[in-house]
Amino acid sequence: MTTASGGAQTTRPTRLPRSARRKQLLAAAQQIFVAHGYHAAAMDDIAERAGVSKPVLYQHFPGKLELYLALLDTHCDAIIAKVQDAMRATPDNKERVRGAVRAYFDFVDHESEAFRLVFESDLRNDPQVRERVERVEQGCIAAVTETIISDTGVSAAHAALLASGLVGASGQSAQWWLANGRPTPKAEAESLVTSLIWRGIASFPLQGGSSAGTGEEIG
Repeated sequence: MTTASGGAQTTRPTRLPRSARRKQLLAAAQQIFVAHGYHAAAMDDIAERAGVSKPVLYQHFPGKLELYLALLDTHCDAIIAKVQDAMRATPDNKERVRGAVRAYFDFVDHESEAFRLVFESDLRNDPQVRERVERVEQGCIAAVTETIISDTGVSAAHAALLASGLVGASGQSAQWWLANGRPTPKAEAESLVTSLIWRGIASFPLQGGSSAGTGEEIG
């Protein structure tokens, strides 16, 4: 494009809203962190991947650790929300169990980069990173604990222990499934893990005397 005087007109890059720019930077950072690991990743590489200058990157994140922690917070909140939604979506306890299992399998299947970033980080020994990973586990356990208490009337300690078993089985199974190349179809894997968990938790009585479930096999 030229100006009226015949000179070339410089086209400025589109200025994104701050929230959109932050999202763009986080997406670029995730790709670099997953590809190279935290320690080998460089802010230069992240800025280049995002198509911005380093000063723009530093306007949003003062350092590499802050950028990494922001990514962890985003994904930690997402997996906790998925489990909470599964507990609230239905009063049917079989479906709640299925929903909790599906939350983990969906996370590792559709957001495998995010899963590896959170659970397979080469920065796991950093206290701030470890706190966030533990927050995921505790947040998911809390969501399931509340449901077990309201449905069965068992003590908080017993409910938390049962919830930790459900969350642990779901998360570990999903992690194994991903690490081993998704050896069975996702729906089949979810059904197998759901059946295993349900056979145990269905034996606990609901408040009012009936069992937590019919004991029917989930397929």
